[in-house]
Amino acid sequence: MSSLGIVAISLIAVIGIYFYNNPLKHGPWFLSRRFINWFPLGMTYAFLYMGRYNLTVAKNAFGSLMGNEDFGWVFFAGTVTYAFSFLVNGPLVDRIGGKKGIIIAAIGSSVANVVLGVITWLVLTGRTKIPLFWPFVWIYALNMYFQSYGAVSIIKVKANWFHVRERGVFGAIFGTLISFGVYFAFEWGQAIVDVTKVHAGADSFVARLLRTIFVPGGATQDATWAVFFVPAAIMVVWVVLDAWLIEETPEDAGFPHLDVHDASTGHMHETYTMLDLLKKVIFNPIMLMLGGVSLTAGVLRNGIMQWYTVFANQVPQQGAEGILHNWGLLLCLFGIVGGFAGGLISDRFFQSRRGPPAAIFCAFMLMMAAVMAMNLFKFPFMVGVAALLIVAAVTGVHSLMSGTAAADFGGRKAAATGSGLIDGCVYLGSGIQSVCVGYLTGTKWTGHSWQWWPIFLMPFALVGVFIAYRIWNELPAATRKYINEHEQKSAPTA
Repeated sequence: MSSLGIVAISLIAVIGIYFYNNPLKHGPWFLSRRFINWFPLGMTYAFLYMGRYNLTVAKNAFGSLMGNEDFGWVFFAGTVTYAFSFLVNGPLVDRIGGKKGIIIAAIGSSVANVVLGVITWLVLTGRTKIPLFWPFVWIYALNMYFQSYGAVSIIKVKANWFHVRERGVFGAIFGTLISFGVYFAFEWGQAIVDVTKVHAGADSFVARLLRTIFVPGGATQDATWAVFFVPAAIMVVWVVLDAWLIEETPEDAGFPHLDVHDASTGHMHETYTMLDLLKKVIFNPIMLMLGGVSLTAGVLRNGIMQWYTVFANQVPQQGAEGILHNWGLLLCLFGIVGGFAGGLISDRFFQSRRGPPAAIFCAFMLMMAAVMAMNLFKFPFMVGVAALLIVAAVTGVHSLMSGTAAADFGGRKAAATGSGLIDGCVYLGSGIQSVCVGYLTGTKWTGHSWQWWPIFLMPFALVGVFIAYRIWNELPAATRKYINEHEQKSAPTA
């Protein structure tokens, strides 16, 4: 079966789980309308990921034009821009709504990807002698600014449509959408790079179409720029669908008001300025601890996704070639498993508390990073499997923190601001590891070695365990009250 077939089956399974999981006994039309809402929103977010991690695919195709250190700094510029954009974009999306936010994200990222493609075309075809580095630093940072609207927008809309007791499973769906985006970036992105090489073949309609557009007759240069243009075009299509299908709240779609029992319950009548929203989130100690867990998760997440393919291209992985060849598909499948594991564990075993599964997963990541460190140059297959298991666990943590806990503790009124803080911390961690791993494994430091790569990740996993344990019992007051009342009604009478 092809990788696309496997992903399609996974998507069908996820949709089936969504309709099966209905703890609040919503009617079939509500479930269907909510699906019509989150599916285009989520697929737009997935293709935003394709327009984000295509940089990693392009880096491997650039060869000597972009070294590890340069790549690390370009990614750092983007991730730090993303991290601090929440100071503006989070409160802004809380004011304008997630529908407008996701449209801004997709249009802005599409334009930035077109510019990256043009720069790549100019440099690779010799039309300019300017190195890739500085133009990529600035335009990739611009891309990530618009990308930062994506997560906060999807969480803003989700906060209005999903009750707290349903959000663990939606967090799993959120993780699945992220996993699809990673698949699109690495699997489709690599396929685009491969099929637009000068001497590549074309055995499908899509491949022939791409070659017709990007590799016309007589071409002498691989059209690596296509990896930026294609996701840009796809995002424009989803913008049209978003404008047509998404509704901000159930009330906008003709349903009665839905009390989701998050931190905004009892406060929906209050009006907040953008500064009020920032204060509400930044001075909330629980939100800061969620951000701390997310920062460590960001180090582990992109510490693996960003660098494994670079490592495997620089250090031959005999016996693990299948992992590298199917990296995008495997990231997708392991991410889906991790996302659903985290969401189901949270809702089914810990009364929708997000701290316990996050602590468990961080401990697991620590063990897997240790396995990588001990076997890095000895057992390539074991290293690849350990890396994929870290991806599964970190997707679970990311889904719980950014996709679920942010809306729980920020509430509907501050869902985007809370999500922005937490997702910003993920990318602050990503920026830290990007520069550090690029430096540790690059050639500018005399002690450089890939051995430092997993060793660098381990302390962050340990810190994640400690912080997640601190929030083991935390729940929003309205959620705790709802659960207590629900359990009392459900308890058998003597």
